Amino acid sequence: MTWNLWWRFGPWERRQGAIAAVLRAERPDICGLQEVWSTAEGHLAERLAAELGMHLAWAPALLPPHWRERLPADAPAGLGVGLAVLSRWPVEESAVVPLPRGDGPDEGRVALYARIAAPGGPVPFFTTHLHSGPAGSGVRCAQVRTLARLVADRRGGGAFPPVVTGDFNAEPDSDEIRLLGGRLTAPAVPGQMLLDAWRYAGPGQPSATWDTTNPYLADGLGLDIRVDYIHTGLPAADGTGRVRSVRRAGDGPVDGVWPSDHFAVVAELEA
Repeated sequence: MTWNLWWRFGPWERRQGAIAAVLRAERPDICGLQEVWSTAEGHLAERLAAELGMHLAWAPALLPPHWRERLPADAPAGLGVGLAVLSRWPVEESAVVPLPRGDGPDEGRVALYARIAAPGGPVPFFTTHLHSGPAGSGVRCAQVRTLARLVADRRGGGAFPPVVTGDFNAEPDSDEIRLLGGRLTAPAVPGQMLLDAWRYAGPGQPSATWDTTNPYLADGLGLDIRVDYIHTGLPAADGTGRVRSVRRAGDGPVDGVWPSDHFAVVAELEA
């Protein structure tokens, strides 16, 4: 599962309960989270992991400049943001890699790797949140190249292919997504192909994760687009890692509260 939790925007205190409810209902084995708020006392992922009985990997990031400008006067000390991986199974190791800024602003973007000790063998899992500028494809392409190298370096020799998740702030036919996939253009790492799990969705299945049915997007561009992804490496010869299904989640209100401005993506992979 992958999900952007929309930091502390909107009715964030009420949204926390809705986020936890969706995660309890979905019961993901592994989940990549973006825009997770943090303070000097801790972060939201810690609370979710404790409530759901899951293991945790954490990657602090910097607040983007355009967020710092919007901080309320009563913002708590050390208010920040980061990425997290929640896992049903222990996290054997983790690493955080900074992503390049290119010619964009210094947003402090990072990628998080977690090696998950799943019962059938280790799962190399990655999550990230790329540059958000509407015209920032060049920056995102540079970030994808760094992400792809991290995947190549950390994918290991196990049977389960790498799983790469996150908010890429890019549409499926963009240069950066094609660069990561490696089927429609030369891959960022020679020989490394990462499949967009949504290619296995059923015909007519709603795909937008940035969707105008969400009231938090009332002042947005008015477009329904998919910017959140689960990518997987090629499955093993016995089918391990094959995508069995994919769908959205968190795409409606919980007790009258919409959990986030993004919908989540859930993929079921063959173990």
